[in-house]
Amino acid sequence: MPRDLVVGNGKILATFDSKLNMRDLYYPYVGQMNHIMGHKNRIGVWVEGQFRWLEHESWENHLDYCSESLVTDVISMNRELSLELGINDAIHYRHNLFLRRVTLKNLVDRSREVRTFFSHDFSINQTDVGDTALFNPEGDTLLHYKFNRIFLISASQKGGGEDKGIFQYATGIKRFGGAEGTWRDAEDGVLECNPIAQGSVDSVISVRTILPPLGDVQVWYWIAVGESWPEVQELDCLVREQGLDSLLHETQAYWRTWVNKSEIDFANLPQPLVDLYKRSLLIIRTQIDAGGAIIAANDSDIMETNRDHYSYVWPRDGALVAYALDKAGYSEISKRFFSFCTKLLSFEGFFWQKYNPDGSVGSSWHPWIKAGKPQVPIQEDETALVLWALWHYYQLTRDLEFIEELYTPLICKAADFLVEYRDPVTKLPEKSYDLWEERQGIFTFTAAAVFGALRGAANFARLFGHHSQAVKYKLAATEVKQGIISYLFDPEKNRFLRGGYPSPEGLVKDYTLDSSVAGIFAFGVLSPRHQKVVSTMEFIRKELWVKGPVGGVARYTNDYYHQVSQNIHDIPGNPWFITTLWLAEWLIAKAESLSELAPALEILHWCNRYTSPAGIMAEQINPLTGDPLSVSPLTWSHSTYVLVVQKYLSKFHSLRSSCHGKQEEVEGMGKK
Repeated sequence: MPRDLVVGNGKILATFDSKLNMRDLYYPYVGQMNHIMGHKNRIGVWVEGQFRWLEHESWENHLDYCSESLVTDVISMNRELSLELGINDAIHYRHNLFLRRVTLKNLVDRSREVRTFFSHDFSINQTDVGDTALFNPEGDTLLHYKFNRIFLISASQKGGGEDKGIFQYATGIKRFGGAEGTWRDAEDGVLECNPIAQGSVDSVISVRTILPPLGDVQVWYWIAVGESWPEVQELDCLVREQGLDSLLHETQAYWRTWVNKSEIDFANLPQPLVDLYKRSLLIIRTQIDAGGAIIAANDSDIMETNRDHYSYVWPRDGALVAYALDKAGYSEISKRFFSFCTKLLSFEGFFWQKYNPDGSVGSSWHPWIKAGKPQVPIQEDETALVLWALWHYYQLTRDLEFIEELYTPLICKAADFLVEYRDPVTKLPEKSYDLWEERQGIFTFTAAAVFGALRGAANFARLFGHHSQAVKYKLAATEVKQGIISYLFDPEKNRFLRGGYPSPEGLVKDYTLDSSVAGIFAFGVLSPRHQKVVSTMEFIRKELWVKGPVGGVARYTNDYYHQVSQNIHDIPGNPWFITTLWLAEWLIAKAESLSELAPALEILHWCNRYTSPAGIMAEQINPLTGDPLSVSPLTWSHSTYVLVVQKYLSKFHSLRSSCHGKQEEVEGMGKK
């Protein structure tokens, strides 16, 4: 199930499904550790002898965010119970606090007792071994803890009332010895008040309120997260003293200010596309750790089919996200990413496949030996794209002192590896795994990324007066470009190839049409209006566009990852937001008039059409239904949308200025 809502602050990340269940809670890094592991922290209500968890089909849920913020705005209506819930969730922008405000609205003209329930299914440090849940009567709090991970939970009715704090509580055993969990015990509206449980445990608390006729009452609920008892107690005091409303308000204000830090003329973009741009920036921010790690995705449901997750730093994804953030005016975030990457670079000068948010090497399926011969188990585009993105960072910021810090340990070290790790005949990069992580060979996308990286490295070397290095990197970049044109463009098919595979007879060409060859223009190998680029992109536009009501661009012909249809002629693969936006990026880059921008604008509308109601983009979508597939949200999807909007606006303003200038020139000539 996709994650329909996410909230975070760079240290804590919480995700929710469409039924308002909290499914993931990461701390102390975004993406590491997951203390819920895809299980469910539920919300339920009891009224007039009837109990319903919010995941029950009788609820009508409308999910959204408060405008321009990372505070959720959810309405849950239950006509059977004649009850409406307004729910605002947030992670405080500065403090390690999860905040929830539930507004209970009575839809009948009589007073009623309502009990609101909150369940907790923690697996602290990603295991339920040795967890403890206990009720502390002195603090009116419930605690889950293990080692140096403490979760302090409390709730209260806002305002007066007979029972202002926690009404009842229960702790117990879950998924062990035949016990489903304490959450089941809540369904009669009564909790047994067992004060402590140890092992594989869960808990529930309730708050009792009296709803006035056709009136409403607020319930406040919060989780303080920390490494010690005093730390969470201090946070608990902060909520009680300052008030949850105040903390929510300042969080909302912070994010509204953050997302509007730059004044942008959105030209002719309709408001829904502008809203999606700002929402994308906010979603991206939730997926980035305060230490600089840019996480691919944090939807743990992917483990049902993959037995691993996306909560890793892929340097490729991170570099492209950083590039988009730079374009959008958030270079302070990308700066932390580049510092993070500098610490990761191997002794040899390359990046491994992926990393954990704390900087340790992540899991991998790339072998170190193949056919009895050692090999470098890398995706070379990942090393290259960090350098490529770093050059763009410098062009925008002119932060020379920061670049000087990175010059020797990152730039030169990585660039030297890229120069050396090439075939002596073709001058192309030696074989590595492709950006889709599926095959090993020599690929157009990778080669184009290496070209862009080496050209950037040459520019950096010139900045510091290192002439010999500048010449070396520029020459290598030129040779890579020549190799791409000579070996990876097929004159008969009149398009660039996905790549090829070294053999004793030479390079065995891979003719599979692959959207990633868009890297040819994206990384500066050739102009977007170059005939070879135009013919290639037109092939992609025609052959990889999914036929039918959904549309969008597939990754490549006969893409098997989460494949939905075997009808390859009409549905070459599932449409991805990234690949569809690559087409838009090319249309923008080659446009020479405002009218030529119209197809790109249609793609932006397409993205908005298949984004969730709350503005969440998945990795890919079902080509038959338009429903999200794989992980959601995917950071790379949102960053590519941000990037394409920035490029669209830049080209729009440039063309409009040009049109005005030409018009003024014509008018002036007429006066003469």
